[in-house]
Amino acid sequence: QVELVESGGGLVQTGGSLKLSCVASARTTSIMGWFRQAPGKEREFVAGITWSGGRTSYADSVKGRFTITIVRDNKKDTVYLQMNSLKPEDTAVYYCAADATRWAISTSQYSYAYWGQGTQVTVSS
Repeated sequence: QVELVESGGGLVQTGGSLKLSCVASARTTSIMGWFRQAPGKEREFVAGITWSGGRTSYADSVKGRFTITIVRDNKKDTVYLQMNSLKPEDTAVYYCAADATRWAISTSQYSYAYWGQGTQVTVSS
């Protein structure tokens, strides 16, 4: 079982930046990703990364503005999402996700076995 703990959400003005962090309790993940869910909308893929950091994938809506990175130490994996040039439409609850059996980044939420509790990101206009 892998526990994911997110942090870094908050309120920011349009054009501002935020950095989200997600710490996995064990160093067993193969892929990690960020999803988001706005009120009344389905959860959507934002960005994903392989365990080595060698491959990344982004939703078209965030390409060029968001960057996902991963840091591994002896005991845990930490994935970051640097969000720049934020827009009001980026407002959502952001969820960290991880899987330990897949080796290719998936944009489907059903491919990820582990989830964090979510962190709110609000971008004011």
